Amino acid sequence: MKWFQKYLAVYERPYTEVPEGVKQEVARKLKKFSHVKEPVVSVVAIAHNEGRHILACLWSLVENVVDFPTEIIVVSNHSTDDTDTILSELGVTWYSETRKSPGFARQCGLEYARGTYHICIDSDTLYPPHYIATHVRYLQQKDVVCTYGLWSFLPDKAHSATGLFFYELLRDIYLNVQNFNRPELCVRGMVLAFRTAPGKKVGYRTNIIRGEDGMMALGLKKYGKLKFLRTRKVRAITSNQILNNGGGLIKSAWFRFKKGIGNLKLLFTKQEEYKDQDYNLIDKKPIS
Repeated sequence: MKWFQKYLAVYERPYTEVPEGVKQEVARKLKKFSHVKEPVVSVVAIAHNEGRHILACLWSLVENVVDFPTEIIVVSNHSTDDTDTILSELGVTWYSETRKSPGFARQCGLEYARGTYHICIDSDTLYPPHYIATHVRYLQQKDVVCTYGLWSFLPDKAHSATGLFFYELLRDIYLNVQNFNRPELCVRGMVLAFRTAPGKKVGYRTNIIRGEDGMMALGLKKYGKLKFLRTRKVRAITSNQILNNGGGLIKSAWFRFKKGIGNLKLLFTKQEEYKDQDYNLIDKKPIS
């Protein structure tokens, strides 16, 4: 059985329909990650209306194999569903950030994080049992300041396992090539980790709609190496909502292909600064 199979029993399931035994198990295991006096690692999840996903995500996190003090923090980013109620019932340490954007949410979590190492988590994502420990092992290398990995999508009726396999294979090849000169463009917040102290010096961009993760990685480059982890020990499993937003697997693949062709020059050049685009600025977002 695949490591994430058990968590799918509650993934996308309304919290009120989850068996009480599962809720109690997650709440009990969360106690190990709450009120830790001197955490070595801070695992920080952000959540916006993730009532159908947060329990499965936390379940995967509390079953991670770690032998060092670890705290788990959740930031509810202006959630209007039952996310806050779930977090309170489970007893996880959580904070509310009313300014809506991944940048604000991640920055809020970063400010509360006390660990030497910072693991970024998305609440609609599931994490393998050695995820935390593997990131930390590489971050403990003297010259490494930031680590990041790859991710897979959950198959469903609209996205077959075979189709996703080839889609992810082509995407991974592109990211591996892109990583030579522009590693910051390969970083995604759901599979990102870094040393907390330099991370707090850099800080997250809060005035952009997306890209706060890559900008964090870009800022960290002056403090050490960015390490691309290709091992499946850190390969997360996430929702395929991004593919649905793109109009399905084929359309999404075609869009990515055209975008990749258009950005071929990026594979062969380095850049230390990126110009903001109006469409990505929060205060420039068109009124709908």
